[in-house]
Order: sequence, then structure tokens, then C-alpha cells
Amino acid sequence: MASSTATASQPNRPLRPNLAFRQLRGRRSPAEFAAQVRRAAREIGERVSCDARYIGRVEAGEIRCPNYAYERVFLHMFPGRTLADLGFAPRESVRGRGPRPAEEAPAARIISPAYVTHEAPAAFEPYDKHDPHDPHDPYDTHQNHEESDVLRRAFMTGGGATVAAALGPFALTIDAAAADRPLGRAGSGEAAALEEAVRRIRLLDDRHGADGLYRRAAAPLRTAYTLLDAGTTRQTTADRLHSGAGELAISVGWLAHDSGRFDDARSHYAEALATARMTGDAALEAHAFCNTAFLARDAGRPREAVRAAQAAQRVGRPLGSARLMSLLALREAGGWAGLADRTGCEQALARAQALYARGRSEADPEWMSFYGEAELEGLEAQCWSTLGDWPRAARHARRAAQLQDPHFTRNIALYTAELADDLARGGRPDAAAAAGMRVLDLLDQVQSSRIQTMLAGTARVLLPHRRASGVSDFLDRHASAPRMA
Repeated sequence: MASSTATASQPNRPLRPNLAFRQLRGRRSPAEFAAQVRRAAREIGERVSCDARYIGRVEAGEIRCPNYAYERVFLHMFPGRTLADLGFAPRESVRGRGPRPAEEAPAARIISPAYVTHEAPAAFEPYDKHDPHDPHDPYDTHQNHEESDVLRRAFMTGGGATVAAALGPFALTIDAAAADRPLGRAGSGEAAALEEAVRRIRLLDDRHGADGLYRRAAAPLRTAYTLLDAGTTRQTTADRLHSGAGELAISVGWLAHDSGRFDDARSHYAEALATARMTGDAALEAHAFCNTAFLARDAGRPREAVRAAQAAQRVGRPLGSARLMSLLALREAGGWAGLADRTGCEQALARAQALYARGRSEADPEWMSFYGEAELEGLEAQCWSTLGDWPRAARHARRAAQLQDPHFTRNIALYTAELADDLARGGRPDAAAAAGMRVLDLLDQVQSSRIQTMLAGTARVLLPHRRASGVSDFLDRHASAPRMA
């Protein structure tokens, strides 16, 4: 069987430990050094999720060149040094190649650890904040603007092969049953590929929304549970696989949730919750309850939303993350709003704001990277909208859209759609139409049934106001916009 890393364009390379970086760590443990990296990142406004495993990968030579966020942090920590002084390879020497022709594809098998090490997505470290306008961005699967535009168009039209490439090595695995061959025991390479798949799914959802991604993302989830069934040789690897599979189930559940497949989402969240309880993973359990609460609210089960959010808070409190508890309080507030309990909602919102004000901490889960001031404002807007306080909801929705990082295209569209609906229901049809137009401008980049449903509701509210400034233009453009299947 041919090696999965053997290609005509890039021979298999042995790992070269990064001794320079190891020397800089000195007598500190990898965990202590990772904490120092995170503190340095905060000093310059970066957000990285550095941990001991990341430091180990750098020192082992698995990460030959860091992404741009880490580069800025490292150069801030060690002023006057270059990446070469830190033991990294020149960026141009590790830039990825394009997809291989079909005839060069490796034999059907789970992608090997060597593939994860040497392919472009792992040559750079794509865990954290990145620059979407950076032509070297490791998430920009094909390394130039023309190919990036091809990726965007293929994603928006449901191009399965291109989406699979964007999901990274784990999405390219072969289903064991389809291949009619048993899987061997999983190792650290498969665990790393699974963790990478989770990160890439979240990134693609941030940029493009759920609808074009849901069906494709379900395949890595099936593979993850197949790997669990096959077993592992080490408990640490089994723990990583269970955690990764649970997080992947939540990510796929969210894609189902956001694309209106509520029954599928409920099933995936329940699967993640069962995985968390089997392994005693409190962080995963809190995450599963968090998403279950959000789903219950959207599915019209507000009392269940309150109960799930409260359960998440009980499980999550010992984890020590104020930001996590803030988000969970917002989930509870959404449930109280659905029950028309204004007092309960206001109390939960006050807790959420107070907890948020405590700031970030090293205990914050990696999956919460989306939760900033914009999301806080957006979720509060949804509460006031549910309670029928349209002017207050519109103020928070407008602020959410203004505060959102441009990378989160899907959230900008969501907050602006929320603003349009609040303005329409609050008696400001002209402003609502203008906001609706801004959402339509984003729909060539975003696929989200949630956003399209919100916009359709706004259009119905605006129908009697065709003569108001801009309303007719919005309604005509909305009516002619393509709908998702």
C-alpha cells in the first residue's frame, strides 16, 4: 500500500525537532509556557487557544510554521527575533499544494498521522484567530484569490468534493463499511485529525452558514464513532476521541439546528450528551446542554430551554469560566422570554452581563471563540424581541451587527436580519427595508435557513407598507432572491 504522504510534488520528510523553540521554553513546563503564550496574546489583542499539546507539537517539529496570529504573539514575546530565530521554517517553504488529481489519491484508509503532519493544513497551525484577507491564510484552502473564489462558489452550490477538501484530512476518510474492510485501532493521528475537523466545520459555519455544510459534515461524525468502536491502544487517545466525537456531534447538531432540521439536531445533541456522561466529561456535558437549551427555545419549548440551561450551569460552574456561565445565563434568559416571564428574563440577563464583565480566563472553552460582546448583544436582542419590546430589541441588534468581527459573516447577516425584523415590527418600515437590503447583500456568502426564515417574516410584515421609502425595492429583490432547497 502506498504511503498517504507520497506525492510527486512533496516527498515524505522526517520530523525535525524545533530545538530553538524548546530552548526558549527553558525550565517551564509546556503547560506553563502555553499559559505565558496566552497572556502575551491578550496583551496585543490576539486570541489563541495555546495549550501544552500545541507547545509539544511545535517542539516536535509537527508545526513547521505558525499561523499569523501565533507569529505575532511569538514575535511580541521575543522582540528582535525572527521566525527563523525561533526555529521555524520560511513560510513560503510550507505553503500547501492544491488538491491532487484523482489518480494520485492514496489507497482507501483512514488518513495517517503522517498526512496530518505534512499536509498544508497542519504545516500551519489553524487553531485560532486568523486573517480572512490574508493570502497565506491556512484556511484559504487554495492559496490564491482565484482559487479561493472557486471554493466559495463551490461551497455555495453544494460542491461536495470542494467542501470535503475544506474540512481537512478527517473529512477525506473512507467509511469502513463502504470500503468493506475493518478499521485498525485509532491512534493520536486520527484523534488530531478529528479535532481538526471540528475546528474547520466551525470556521466554515462562521463564514458561510450551515445549509451547504450539514450533509457533508455528517460523514466525519460517522467515522468518529466507527473509530471509537474500533478501540484504541491508549486511554489518553480514547479520551481525546470521545471528546472529539462529542464536540463533532454538537457541531453537526448545530448545523442541523441552524438549517431548520430540529429533529436531527436534537438527536445529535443527545448523542453528545450521552458521550459526555459515559466519560465523565463535564465540559462536553455543559456544551451539549447549552446547545440543547438553544434548540428548545427555537423549537417552541421554552420551559425545556430553561431546564437545560440551568442543568448546563450546574455542570459548568466547577469549570471556572465566567464567560461560559454568562452564555448559559443567556440561554436561560431566552427560555424565560419564551415563557413571557419578563422578570425571570431580566434577572438572567443581569447575571449574564455581570459574568461577562469578569473577562476572559484560561478556563474558557475553545468552542466559545464566537462569544464576544456582539453575541451578548445579539442574544439579548432576541430576548427583547420575544418579549415584544421592539425598540429595545432593535438597539441591541444594531449594536451586535456593529460590533461583530468581519470574519463572522454569518453572524453579521443574522444580527442584521434580527434588526430588520425588530424595526419592521416596531413601526419603522423604511429602516427595516434598508437593513433587509444589507442582509440580501450577504446571502451570496451565507447559507442559513434561520436567516432566510427571519427575512421572509420581515417581508410579510412589510407587505402593507409598500409605499414607504425603500420597501418596494426590498420586497421585489427579496421575492426574486434564490431560495435554498
